[in-house]
Amino acid sequence: MNHSVLQGFTKSLAMTVLSEIGDKTFFAAAILAMRYPRRLVLAGCLSALIVMTILSALLGWAAPNLIPRKLTHHITTLLFFAFGLWSLWDAFKDGEAEDLAEIEAELDANMKTNGTGKDKSKGDDDTKKKRRSFLTQFFSPILLKAFSITFFGEWGDKSQLATIGLAADENPFGVVLGGILGQALCTTAAVVGGKSLAKQISERLIALSGGVLFIIFGIQSVLSAVES
Repeated sequence: MNHSVLQGFTKSLAMTVLSEIGDKTFFAAAILAMRYPRRLVLAGCLSALIVMTILSALLGWAAPNLIPRKLTHHITTLLFFAFGLWSLWDAFKDGEAEDLAEIEAELDANMKTNGTGKDKSKGDDDTKKKRRSFLTQFFSPILLKAFSITFFGEWGDKSQLATIGLAADENPFGVVLGGILGQALCTTAAVVGGKSLAKQISERLIALSGGVLFIIFGIQSVLSAVES
């Protein structure tokens, strides 16, 4: 592993771990693991995060080919400082313990919505059962639920945008490897630890650490621009 890949891997791993622990998708995985088989929840959540990481890295890799590399470097630097300040703001504002309850309420509401419309005719129910049994030969409904909740919850999130910026400035292969390893560690911890682990995590400490890390990345990016 050469220096550029290793640097991208290290930065992506550190950023992903500090961004994802205590994130909404982390709490969602922990809650889903309390209600459904853990292996299906882990497979669904982790596959969604891997797909998101690869897509984000591809966008970051393509950015310097669409706009000047110098400009993408400046944009990435600004993103690092912006995300750092954003994380520090999250660390010091009130409502640290509200995310878990809010996400659990959202999941409950979603399940109730999906559970409506059961008063259909018997023929319709039989048709749905046949279709469902055919689909479940290939895809588990629980896996698909975990995938969709995680994928759409992560879309446009701070960690996704940071991955795009990091891949534009570092080796995208290293960014993908570090991101996938970081996602695997966090998601496995959420699924295995469940809700009890999620309650013990200090969102304030994680946000503070993430904010400091982003600002360090921003400073490194400024120094590299000055040296070049």
